[in-house]
Amino acid sequence: MSADYSKYNFDDIRPYNDDEVHDAIERLVASERLRDAMRYIKPDLNWDEFVASLRECTTVKQFKTILAYKYVMQIAKNTTFSLTISGRSRLPENTSCTFISNHRDIVLDAAFLNVLLADIGHGMTKVAIGDNLLIQPWIDTLVRLNNCFIVKRDLSARQLLKSSVQLSAYIHHVINDLHESLWIAQREGRTKDSNDHTQTAVLKMLNLAGEHHDVVRNLMSLNIVPVAISYEYDPCDYLKAKEFQQKRDNPEFVKSKRDDLFNMETGLLNDKGRVHFTIGSSINDRLDPLIDRKDLDKNALVNAIAEIIDREIYKHYRFYACNYVAYDLLNNSVGFRTNYDLRDKVQFEAYLQKQIDKIDLPDKDEAFLRTKILEMYSNPLKNHLETAE
Repeated sequence: MSADYSKYNFDDIRPYNDDEVHDAIERLVASERLRDAMRYIKPDLNWDEFVASLRECTTVKQFKTILAYKYVMQIAKNTTFSLTISGRSRLPENTSCTFISNHRDIVLDAAFLNVLLADIGHGMTKVAIGDNLLIQPWIDTLVRLNNCFIVKRDLSARQLLKSSVQLSAYIHHVINDLHESLWIAQREGRTKDSNDHTQTAVLKMLNLAGEHHDVVRNLMSLNIVPVAISYEYDPCDYLKAKEFQQKRDNPEFVKSKRDDLFNMETGLLNDKGRVHFTIGSSINDRLDPLIDRKDLDKNALVNAIAEIIDREIYKHYRFYACNYVAYDLLNNSVGFRTNYDLRDKVQFEAYLQKQIDKIDLPDKDEAFLRTKILEMYSNPLKNHLETAE
C-alpha cells in the first residue's frame, strides 16, 4: 500500500496550479522591480511586448515551455560558447526520476538542465529552490510560475524537522503520485571550491516521508539519477574566492541579501564558456545490495549512498584546458601538459589575474585568492582521478 500524502498541506512550498497563473502573472506585470530587473538583463526589452507574452500564458506548462525556455536559451546564447548534454541513453524510460547534481550556479544549473531535457524529449522537471533566494516578492512569484518548489532555510531545529518532513512528502508525492521528474542539488547552496560532495542531510530529508521503514527502499522509490555539471568558466569564481577570504579573516562573516542578488546577476549575465551536462545512471541497481546489509546502521547506509552519487558525478565530469592548467599550476606539476598548449596556459593565467583584480578587499591576500580559484578549477579533476583509481 502506497503512502497517502493528501494529509500534507503543500501550499506554501509548491508551484502554482493552473488556476493561479492569471493572478500570478498580473502581480508580475505590476512589479516595478521586475521591470527594472528585465531591463538590466535585456536593455532593449520592449516592456509592452513582454507583458503581452506573459499574459498569453494560461498554464504553468505554457509558462515554462514557451516563455521560460525562450529566455533561458537567450541567456545561453549570450553567455556560453556552447550548451550541451550527453547520457540521454541512460535516462530511465517512461519513469519519473529525481535528478541530483553538483551545484555551480544559483539559477542556471536547473534552468539549463530543463531546456536541455526539453530538447531531448524528456520534458522539464520541477525544481527545488532555497527560500533564501526569494529576496523580492516578484522572484517568489516567478519561480513558482516556473514550476519550482521551495526549500525553507534558516529555521529552528523544531521548525526544520517539520519543514523537512513536508518537503520530503512533497518530493515523494511528485515522483510517485504526479509522476513528474524533479531536480535538487546534492547540497544546500553551491559548493564554493567545486569539491562536490552529497550532503547526507539531503538524503536523510528525502528518506523522512518514504512509505518504507528503511532508508534504502525509500531512496530507491525516488529513482535517483545523478547529473554532472561542467562549466568551463564560473563567472562567480572571484566572488566565491572573496567569500573564502572574508570567512577566513572573520569566521562570523555572513553574506547579505545584496551579495546573493549580485551573485545571481553575475552568474546570469557573464561568460561561462562551454557548459555541459552529463546524465548518469540511476543508482537503484547499486542500492539494491544495500537493502540486506544488517551490519550498517542508518548513518552508514546514508554515507554509502552519498558516496555512490558522488562517484557517479565524478565519473561524468567534462574537462577543459583550464581544468588541466589549474591542476598543474596548483600542484606545481606538468602531469597534464599534453592536455593543453602554451596558449591555453597563458590565456588561463591572464583570466585568473583578471578575476583576482575584480576582488575588492581592504587586506587583499592575492596568493590565497589565487589558490582558492585554482582549487575551484582543479578539484573536479582531482575527484575524477581519485574515483578512477
